[in-house]
Amino acid sequence: MHFTAITATPASPHIGAEIGNIDLTRPLTEVEIRELKEAFLRFQVLFFRDQKIGFDDQIRVASYFGPLGRHVGVNTISKTTDNPLVRKFHYDATSKRVSGENFHSDQSCAAVPPLGSMLYNHTVPPDGGGDTMFASMYAAYDALSDRMKSYLAGLSATHDGTRVFGAGTPVSSHPVIVRHPESGRKLIFVNVDFTSHINELPALESERVLRFLIDHCARPEWTCRFRWQPHSIAFWDNRCSHHKAIWDYWPNVRSGYRVQVEGTAAPVAG
Repeated sequence: MHFTAITATPASPHIGAEIGNIDLTRPLTEVEIRELKEAFLRFQVLFFRDQKIGFDDQIRVASYFGPLGRHVGVNTISKTTDNPLVRKFHYDATSKRVSGENFHSDQSCAAVPPLGSMLYNHTVPPDGGGDTMFASMYAAYDALSDRMKSYLAGLSATHDGTRVFGAGTPVSSHPVIVRHPESGRKLIFVNVDFTSHINELPALESERVLRFLIDHCARPEWTCRFRWQPHSIAFWDNRCSHHKAIWDYWPNVRSGYRVQVEGTAAPVAG
């Protein structure tokens, strides 16, 4: 993929790229926006360095990809801010746990899960602590045997938000194998946090198949690991990737803000 306005350095063979030659504190040109969108679809997660952005900047950049939405969770570790579109993700010596320690896609319990999430961290732990891992669900699907692909086709699974956020959170059913609405590629759409069971299977079979898929999706072959620096950004396509926060930095501080882009439609079977 050739870019004229930005640079894109892949982070791994399957997922992630660091974007350069761009200043997110100012309005972007049409060419920059178009190339960012192309890179987003190609790499699934984009990384930016040395971007000292404020709420308005973060909202503006994310809004190039669609309208922003709000978290569906009720009891969440992240906190609200003065802006209803921006959530604070702050962890320090008083934290008992952090958000997202398992590989997952954000709020897959929603009838229409978020299109993407943008996390900006202004303060990061020392010695490389607090990395975030990302996994490509395209690559995870492609690596399945043809027989497993045929077996999973047509199955659906329940995504139960109460498992993570408590009562009052959505519970939805989505296909196990979905097709990305823009790239057209097939991917696995289950995760350990929200997916409770596969609907069409007996309980034991559902449990074992789901465990296989969750373990398979977390294999290191289709992951990358992003090392945060102060004023870095990760912006991921929630429709085709998983991510996992590594909490190896207690009692040090990792602090930043996140916005999410609304999804456009419920996941469709691949």
